[in-house]
Amino acid sequence: MRLLFAMTAVLALAGCDRREPPAPPEPTPEPTPEASPTPASIIRPEIEVERPEPKLEPLEASVTFAEAGGEFSAAALEDLETILESPQMAEGGAVVLRGHTDSTGDDEANLRVSRQRAEMVRDWLVEHGVAEERITVIAIGEQRPIAPNAKLDGTPDEAGRAANRRVDVAIALPADMAGEMDEGEAAQSHATSQVD
Repeated sequence: MRLLFAMTAVLALAGCDRREPPAPPEPTPEPTPEASPTPASIIRPEIEVERPEPKLEPLEASVTFAEAGGEFSAAALEDLETILESPQMAEGGAVVLRGHTDSTGDDEANLRVSRQRAEMVRDWLVEHGVAEERITVIAIGEQRPIAPNAKLDGTPDEAGRAANRRVDVAIALPADMAGEMDEGEAAQSHATSQVD
């Protein structure tokens, strides 16, 4: 029994030890970035390293005809200037102009108007130094809208119609010129040239 009492007393005293655990060691300060030595370059200074330039991709752009009519708006002229100054245009690849309209009017009239818009863009580019033989004109009409022409209640969606009045410009890089216009587009281009 005494042994049991002695063990209980020892355990009780051990539990009452209120000493604080030792403090963690102080971290050693790391050198500041300015103080750390700059690692020596693995490239010798007399050797120039050539980094490849980013690959140029074909250009896809649009010329807006948001305001219906036969004149270029300020926005359309800005679009044309951007296209003319693009590195893709300077490369000399094929230029495909696809004219679009909204859904106002009949199909035949819309094909005619879309061709006229694409021809306006072609003529502007030619006047500004682009070789005419690089350019193909395709009339799409109202067939490929990028926005709704009407709201769900059937009323005209003027913002959508404005977005649909455009000429899409695709400029291929010279290596891509052979595959720029697929057979379907070539057939459509021939068919729409008969509309005029």
